[in-house]
Amino acid sequence: MAKGKINVSVENIFPLIKKFLYSDHEIFLRELISNATDATSKLKHLSSIAENKIKIDNPIIEIKVDKKGKKLHIIDQGIGMTSDEVKKYINQVAFSGAEEFLEKYKDSAKDTGIIGHFGLGFYSAFMVAEKVEIITKSYKNENAAHWICDGSPEYSLSKSNKKDRGTEIILHIDKDSKEFLEEQRIKTLLSKYNKFMPVPIKFGTKEITKKEGEGDNEKEIKETVDDIINNPNPAWTKTPSELDENSYKEFYRELYPMQFEEPLFNIHLNVDYPFNLTGILYFPKISNDINVQKDKIQLYQNQVFVTDNVEGIVPEFLTLLRGVIDSPDIPLNVSRSYLQADGAVKKISNYITRKVGDKLNSLFTKDRKEFEKKWNDIKVVIEYGMLSEEKFYDKAQKFALYPTVNEEFLTFEELKEKISKTQTDKDGKLVVLYASNKNEQHPYIETAKEKGYEVLLLDSPIISHLIQKIETSNDKITFSRVDADVIDNLIKKESEEISKLDEKQKEKLKSIIEETVPKEKYTVQLEAMDSNAAPFIITFPEFMRRMKEMQQSGGNSMFGNMPEMYNLIINVNNPINSEILNAKNKGKKERLINQSLDLAKLSQNLLKGEDLTSFIKRSIDLIK
Repeated sequence: MAKGKINVSVENIFPLIKKFLYSDHEIFLRELISNATDATSKLKHLSSIAENKIKIDNPIIEIKVDKKGKKLHIIDQGIGMTSDEVKKYINQVAFSGAEEFLEKYKDSAKDTGIIGHFGLGFYSAFMVAEKVEIITKSYKNENAAHWICDGSPEYSLSKSNKKDRGTEIILHIDKDSKEFLEEQRIKTLLSKYNKFMPVPIKFGTKEITKKEGEGDNEKEIKETVDDIINNPNPAWTKTPSELDENSYKEFYRELYPMQFEEPLFNIHLNVDYPFNLTGILYFPKISNDINVQKDKIQLYQNQVFVTDNVEGIVPEFLTLLRGVIDSPDIPLNVSRSYLQADGAVKKISNYITRKVGDKLNSLFTKDRKEFEKKWNDIKVVIEYGMLSEEKFYDKAQKFALYPTVNEEFLTFEELKEKISKTQTDKDGKLVVLYASNKNEQHPYIETAKEKGYEVLLLDSPIISHLIQKIETSNDKITFSRVDADVIDNLIKKESEEISKLDEKQKEKLKSIIEETVPKEKYTVQLEAMDSNAAPFIITFPEFMRRMKEMQQSGGNSMFGNMPEMYNLIINVNNPINSEILNAKNKGKKERLINQSLDLAKLSQNLLKGEDLTSFIKRSIDLIK
């Protein structure tokens, strides 16, 4: 058996780092600015523990574009490096200075905000540069150093006459990356990745107008100032006590400048055990089209933008929200591009779910009327959460609302208590009646109300899924849409209407009607009902309709291509049906059947096109 060591040379691995470490070349700027931020944070930390007596004032990071010289400069006023440190941190691939710093000062550096841990970020520069220079001077007041590398494992290191503390990275942009010499392109990247970095970032200058003097002596003076492109102290880095409602709204507008609607409310996240996490989540007004989501939650790591794909960190139902989550404990891959599977992720996700549930319950308890006003704008999120997260489902029982067609909002316990006496059928099952559209189902709603029944208005796109879950979780409870059947069949009581027709007459009536109505679309059923009820009633069986709705909203597709079949309920006690039965003239029979059928179709919004035209003409003839 032979043993040995795998030979990994810089010559072999360096091209891989340059080409494949990062999924997107634009990441280089984020990485280099992160390094500059770390250098500044280290200096501030050393100053705070009195190890560094140099006055640091307010250090900034500056980005310069030299289009003519084909160079991009990243300049910081941070801790800097000595020649030996350049050899150690730059020439040894993946030796992280941040990691070493955190270890050295582990007792005091927990909250320094240092970003980098892997030591590979610097090499992202070679994805866009044919040559890279480092000019750096350490806070230790040693000679400055000048490092140059052309993208090969070869480099040069010499002294520099740099006088000021800090580091300047000079990228000689290669011919395939000329886009990074355009100021607008750089500005876009700075806005995307560095908008909330903790150190001010200067990118050029801008002109501002100031007013001086008063009254007639007042005049405007134009002044050129540094253009600081970031907000080093975003709202999520502050405590809730430091912010008012207006502050949260201003930050929302800063995050989403193209959103013109105000958020409904926000949830401030702040936890330091067993993981560190801060952030602000906003509830926007959400339409019934849950597939449309333009603005997403943004994920940051120590104020560095990582991604707006927060799958795993945020439970799926909360991806409908907006806002920011920032955590140094999020397990990312080396390039900070992808989330890695980790136990911490699940803990973070559970915390966010719990926090959102607590906030919603607090809002409901504190001001129920205001919560009810917002219900239609937030219900999709809550219903989605009840479907996808069992713990959230349990918590939501306290604040999830079930509005009635009369605009009364009830919790599920309140609903059960209110309808238990009237809407329990002969088998002891509680029947919850609901409508999805007040106008389209108005006749059915009115019939139910005449019986003294309560009708809910449930119109979200995922309500069929939620109903299914509620029925599964609650024994002896069933939901039925008011147009799923005649009302006496939806809630069957002991007493039944007596038929005015005998069995032989009913069979004859059924046969006559089946000869006229299309068999492929309607199943004819005879029912003894109140004589004042409509002669024909069209219903769509609850099970079939619910399956189709679930399929349309992303559920089971097995019913998706099935033709729509309706039940045609014939009220044998209505005088019109007796007239159909006894009519001698075939034409009269068909006219009465077609007119009654069209009226039933009209009540279900099924009368369209040619059928509607025929109905209108027939109705006019009847009143002549």
